Amino acid sequence: MCGIIGYSGTGNADELIIEGLHALEYRGYDSAGMTVFTKNGLKTIKTKGRVGDLESKAKTMFLENSHCGIGHTRWATHGKPSESNAHPHGTDNIMLVHNGIIENYKEIAEELRKKGYGFASETDTEVAAKLIDLKLKETGEKLSAIREAVKILQGSYAFGIVFRDETDVVYAVKKDSPLLIGIGSDGNFIASDVSAFLKYTKSYIRLGDGETAVIKQDKTEVFDLDGNSVEKQVETALWNSSAVSKSGFRHFMLKEIFEEPEILIKTLDSITKDFHPDFSATIPDDKFFENIGTIHIIACGTAMHAGLLGKYYIEKFARIPVAVEVASEFRYNDPVLRENDMVVIISQSGETADSLAALRLVNEKNIRTLSIVNTYGSTIARESKHVIYTLAGPEIAVASTKAFSVQVLVMLILAMKLGEIQGEMTKDESTELCESLKEVAANSIHNVLCGTETIESAAEITAKHNDVFFIGRGIDNYLGMEASLKLKEISYIHSEAYAAGELKHGTISLIEEGTPVIAIATDEKYYEKMRNNIEEVRSRGAFVISFCSENAEIIKNSSNIAITIPNDADCLKPLTAAASIQLFAYYTALALGRDIDKPRNLAKSVTVE
Repeated sequence: MCGIIGYSGTGNADELIIEGLHALEYRGYDSAGMTVFTKNGLKTIKTKGRVGDLESKAKTMFLENSHCGIGHTRWATHGKPSESNAHPHGTDNIMLVHNGIIENYKEIAEELRKKGYGFASETDTEVAAKLIDLKLKETGEKLSAIREAVKILQGSYAFGIVFRDETDVVYAVKKDSPLLIGIGSDGNFIASDVSAFLKYTKSYIRLGDGETAVIKQDKTEVFDLDGNSVEKQVETALWNSSAVSKSGFRHFMLKEIFEEPEILIKTLDSITKDFHPDFSATIPDDKFFENIGTIHIIACGTAMHAGLLGKYYIEKFARIPVAVEVASEFRYNDPVLRENDMVVIISQSGETADSLAALRLVNEKNIRTLSIVNTYGSTIARESKHVIYTLAGPEIAVASTKAFSVQVLVMLILAMKLGEIQGEMTKDESTELCESLKEVAANSIHNVLCGTETIESAAEITAKHNDVFFIGRGIDNYLGMEASLKLKEISYIHSEAYAAGELKHGTISLIEEGTPVIAIATDEKYYEKMRNNIEEVRSRGAFVISFCSENAEIIKNSSNIAITIPNDADCLKPLTAAASIQLFAYYTALALGRDIDKPRNLAKSVTVE
């Protein structure tokens, strides 16, 4: 959630901060603001709405000679979206931007009121800023003030801080919320992620929990909680600024769907060798995969749906029982974990708060852990015993597409590896499947992307309705859950996914004349059953749009509109169908004129509970 950018250097801070905030828009937000040093003193500008509104307002403020400052995109947690609640917050001495949640802010605010402080917002962030201000008065030294304040704060935070009497310095400190320091030739940055400064530098360091950084134009220093200097490893971003541009596509979401063939092949090549599962780059010893009792897959949202497909694959190919659990529920349910179990955490960002908390609980019990993440060096990757990286590159659209597809691919290859270890799958069988996977990525998905006319027609019909239902069986039921989520995320149409066999257990009462029902039928063994389910809803007035294989004649003949995918192996069809359902959601939202890359109320990286 939210985005932080800070800068000290020779460039125009106001322009660089606005540019960085635009790059961070994909994370989700409802207001924006910045504080910069100018020749006329410290200036703070805040707006409810988009970064473009902040940019327009800044042009009227005459921010000449601004070479240092901080900026923020806010996603409301404490207090409604408003200019007064937008960041930065502070006092005459200090201004601060914040990602995360301060859990004990009410208690701190009460103590601050006793010392004469008042509050202009409803936020926990203003409380943190004024606590640092108090500690500055008590200690007389900025780093000491920050360290003393964060000892009191409970919760998660990444702070970017400026003090009125230091016109070229940005301070930073973090706990459980990511914060990077960009190392540039004409200045240095702080940011929530690398995309905010990627245009200017690919070099960065990761600030650790409890570490405080002092960022100046020509140097950066990092200190631990005791004030000792810390040497940090400089990392290099693996992508360039073109990776976070639309490259001629109307929306990032569409671009990212069209990137799926390339990134699937890239990831496949990284976890196979000679068309055979090979995780030795990050898991050198196959003993890690041996003697597994139960596999617990823990994730949120789209990543959880990838985990459900992973459950299907692992149980099919390795015959190991799998439980898929929502991360936000897992650690509060007193989970049953045994010595030989394995926990798999799936997270695109590697910073998802609930998933990270679940991982830490599992680590306390000394259970083997494996993370599947897209971000090198992320917290979940670092704290898991082993990690498999998806190579999706940056995903800018809030609604996940290519990240989902590549997570499913990794789960499939993992299932094949486990199948071999268990003796449930021969090497010849896994090699044949890997060869087919490459064909699916190179050709089947490409064919779907190049023929969207039927998808667009179905989307235009769907956009005229307020309620949509997805049905499927087996792996198609799991795919329907993701399809339903994708549609509601960006079109705002109410959408639900049901196991097709559950229709007569109550849900069929929701079908009215003309109601769109999306039937996903890629698994041949369910064709007859799915046809019966389609007939059931059509007899009650449903308008049925099916996503099915080219050879599924009985499904096509039973549907009002049939969107077909190539006749690949049943276990591989979800990868092709995923691109189809993502395009369906995209074109439905497009027909409704939605803000597709930045849907309302949503954040890309959910770093608070």
